[in-house]
Amino acid sequence: MKRKRLVVSAVNLIEGGPLTILHDCLSSAAKLLPPEWEIIALVHDKKLIDQPRVQLVEVLDAKRSWLRRLYHEWFGFKQMSRDLNPDLWLSLHDITPRVTANRQAVYCHNASPFYKLTFREAWLEPKLWLFSKFYRYLYRIFIRRNLWVVVQQDWIREEFKRVYENIPIVVAHPSLHSVVSSKYVESDENEVIFLYPSLPRVFKNFEVVCEAAKILNDRGVASFKIRITLRGDENRYSKSLYSKYSSTPKLHFVGLQTREQMVKQYSNASAVVFPSKLETWGLPISEAKSYNKPLLVADLPYAHETVGSYDKVSFFQPTDAVELADLMQAVVEQHWQPVNTKGIEPLQPFTNNWDELWCLLTKGL
Repeated sequence: MKRKRLVVSAVNLIEGGPLTILHDCLSSAAKLLPPEWEIIALVHDKKLIDQPRVQLVEVLDAKRSWLRRLYHEWFGFKQMSRDLNPDLWLSLHDITPRVTANRQAVYCHNASPFYKLTFREAWLEPKLWLFSKFYRYLYRIFIRRNLWVVVQQDWIREEFKRVYENIPIVVAHPSLHSVVSSKYVESDENEVIFLYPSLPRVFKNFEVVCEAAKILNDRGVASFKIRITLRGDENRYSKSLYSKYSSTPKLHFVGLQTREQMVKQYSNASAVVFPSKLETWGLPISEAKSYNKPLLVADLPYAHETVGSYDKVSFFQPTDAVELADLMQAVVEQHWQPVNTKGIEPLQPFTNNWDELWCLLTKGL
């Protein structure tokens, strides 16, 4: 039987939702692909992955600088691909590498080129402003080498079609097999706990949650806590939030959580808040659904597609702290009235999970 080889390039994925996507990608490949397939993953740190079937290759300096990252994508991986001779090379981090392979695909999950930053946001996170401009061109370079360009939602496919034209794009919803841990336990909290788990990026819109906390305190609402996964010293944005809101009663800066800690955070949460202005998916929405938690989410296209069919959700305008505070108060006082949503499947080409996507990517090999 002829041996086949898959290379998954993921040297830029080290935390948060992207790392979860990597775990689910490799877990699905290890389970679905026949024994003749050899699976190799290029990662920044072998300790990030625990998948016995997958051979891990560390590329330790890929995160050292952007120039070093681009060197690997356009030169270093070229030689590596000649040595590995892959049947399929899947890049999981946006950039199409210059490699030799029977087939290439690229997974695009950076939506920053389609986000218009305010002046304040650009000042708080200047790298994001640069990347929002730079990525539009990075996406374009070598993109036509790919048999498929993979995106997570239909709205991103429309943006790609508008900007890049005539490229083969598949919408692939993530499987998220690893969302719920077997260690899941019910909440041991007595108060109503609102959780907003995210990284300190300006488009994550932590301000609206912090302002809602102030409004609830001013109204005299009691018996609640709000937990946000910031320390307050990670970057200019989180420092500004901590400086302005750290003294707000009932608002807790709990810092970045490990996967194990997040199990407890979700278990203890009474509801999950997700006001982000920009996402290619919005992993905490799916995580909250897997724990059957009430959801208060931004009324934006990405959120509606991620929520799909669910009967414990309310949508609010992402810049309206009063509207969010009203919903949170209703949850605390037990007269919240959620909406019952029905998901709409994207048009083809579309895959509903990683298993289906692997079938598409390897078809004919």
